[in-house]
Amino acid sequence: MVNKVLTFLKNWILPISMVLGILIYLTYYVTPALHPFGPAGYRIVTTAQPVLIFIMLFLQFNRVSPHDLKITWWQVILVMIQCGFFTAFAVLASMMEMGFAKIIVECAMLCLICPTATAAGVVTGKLGGSVAQTMSYVVLINCAVSIFIPSIVPIVEGNSDLTFIHNFWIILKKIFPTLIMPCIAAWIIRYCFGRLQRFLMRYTDMAFYFWSVGLMLALIITTRQFVRRGMTLTDAVAIGLTALVTCIFQFWLGRRVGKPYGHSDFVTAGQALGQKNTNFMIWIGYTFLTPETSVAGGFYSIWHNLVNTYELYRARKKAQAKD
Repeated sequence: MVNKVLTFLKNWILPISMVLGILIYLTYYVTPALHPFGPAGYRIVTTAQPVLIFIMLFLQFNRVSPHDLKITWWQVILVMIQCGFFTAFAVLASMMEMGFAKIIVECAMLCLICPTATAAGVVTGKLGGSVAQTMSYVVLINCAVSIFIPSIVPIVEGNSDLTFIHNFWIILKKIFPTLIMPCIAAWIIRYCFGRLQRFLMRYTDMAFYFWSVGLMLALIITTRQFVRRGMTLTDAVAIGLTALVTCIFQFWLGRRVGKPYGHSDFVTAGQALGQKNTNFMIWIGYTFLTPETSVAGGFYSIWHNLVNTYELYRARKKAQAKD
């Protein structure tokens, strides 16, 4: 009985984490007695998230040698696609008057430029893709985003006060602790403390469970965004559909681009383009654009994790069929 419960939790940990995150915030929201603890709880959540992301990336970089991080043609194509779509939607948004139609365009723009999720390598590895190539794309697309968003956002908002250097520095401060530092730490251990690196290799799969906790925290923040924005049902549905369409489109397009290079790249490219760092998307929305656009990140978080849940389910069924 216990083994069945543990197996169930392991197989369905992503949707369970999502539901728990939503329920935790809604329980807090409808319980006035808990409201005094809200600010402290939010600080704990926002502090714990970067720590979990650091650990996840550290464990993934720990198993990847610097020599494994190579740029491939499909990665170059995907970066060009993301930057091209972002620029096109940004130009369209810059020509529109402020209103809900422009917000929808900005939501699509964010969903398309958002860098790959730091946990993407965890699912990619379980689906038979390449963790090393996923990590290469995570680094590559974050570099591109650091340049494109500071360059394009002032055009969208029509604000000349938003200089490139200022925006670049803000984004760099956001990316450096959760992307560059885990990489540096993992490779220092690889080349200076070999025995410790080999010991840590045994726990690489723990990144999946750290991700599930991080996902629960992400859904707490996502639900908070929905509630605090006080949006109408029509607006929420429109933004949710925008996130859904861009999510499905990017998983499909990534796989189409990766397919000619083999099954591993087929899986890897799909995850690289479809699975997003939605916390970063939410942050970009309320930092540089209108607050309503940050809700797109919350919806995208739900959609891409549901896609991953389905893909992991299919992978388990195929593995069971072979046995």
